[in-house]
Amino acid sequence: MNKIKVLVIDDSALVRQTLCEILNSDPEIEVVGAAADPFLAAERMRTVVPDVITLDIEMPRMDGLTFLQKLMNQHPIPVVMCSSLADGGSESALKAMEYGAVDIITKPRMGTKQFIEESRIMICDVVKGAAATRPGHVRPARSTLKEISPKYSADVIMDKPNSKAMLQTTEKVVVVGASTGGTEALRIFLESLPEDAPGIVIVQHMPENFTAAFARRLDSLCRVTVKEAQDNDTVVRGRALIAPGNHHTLLKRSGARYYVEVKDGPLVSRHRPSVDVLFRSAARYAGKNVVGVIMTGMGDDGARSMKEMFDGGAVTIAQDEATCVVFGMPAEAIKHGGVHKILPLQQIAPEVLRLCT
Repeated sequence: MNKIKVLVIDDSALVRQTLCEILNSDPEIEVVGAAADPFLAAERMRTVVPDVITLDIEMPRMDGLTFLQKLMNQHPIPVVMCSSLADGGSESALKAMEYGAVDIITKPRMGTKQFIEESRIMICDVVKGAAATRPGHVRPARSTLKEISPKYSADVIMDKPNSKAMLQTTEKVVVVGASTGGTEALRIFLESLPEDAPGIVIVQHMPENFTAAFARRLDSLCRVTVKEAQDNDTVVRGRALIAPGNHHTLLKRSGARYYVEVKDGPLVSRHRPSVDVLFRSAARYAGKNVVGVIMTGMGDDGARSMKEMFDGGAVTIAQDEATCVVFGMPAEAIKHGGVHKILPLQQIAPEVLRLCT
């Protein structure tokens, strides 16, 4: 198997070294170069063309956003933005997504052994997801991810839903899971909804601190209100809640009221927040009253718990291959037998509204 060739661009020698060590530790990835700025990177690319570039935002001589725009116009290559939590770079990183970057990672930093290992898993998985895409069209994923750590299921957060029927309520809720390519897919989905759309809870794989900026951006574009979820937020019509990065988000119910619980816990299906955790909670607490949607993304997060929603009477929708940036998560949900409908991205919002009417 050909390894994924990665070029690291960052003005910090320490970050370059750390990223190179993290990426080279994965048997499916090979760092083919590291550069302190885009000019040195361009020289390196004369001799080897990488499959993926990790790109810093703030650099001397040329900033990352300018380089990204030039790259996308001249030689499109999947780019993962590497941003610091401390420099207020979340807005710039989201702007980079608009310019064509496929995902965001945070710069590796020191911490506990578990923290460092989780960072390694997430950074390598994001790079693999990026390698499975090409700007403007879909290409097959390279391979099944090699297990490099225990892969927890939603069992570590919540028991499987029981077979007892839910108390009847007329209120519908919508749960959505997305990963690579999901920032744009969610924008299209949410912009298509009216201001009185059913309450929505969303897991988009994204680092801590970036989900708040992402929610603010969507809120400025959509008729529904969009906000980063906080513990005990009520799920109400006309509002979409985005699970905060680095925290699991569960749908809960008290009487006729749906609300969210935001909590810590281990990586589930290699992610935190995990789509599997959200979907299992929806199966348990919403039953037939939920509409589940799984969108573009690498891996299989959400596939098992979407089948649990399906078995509990929910209606479930998967984004089709033609409109996915990476047809990973939807494909796995389909393989698990938990999908009622497979739809192009543009048809998902109208169908959700029809099902909730």
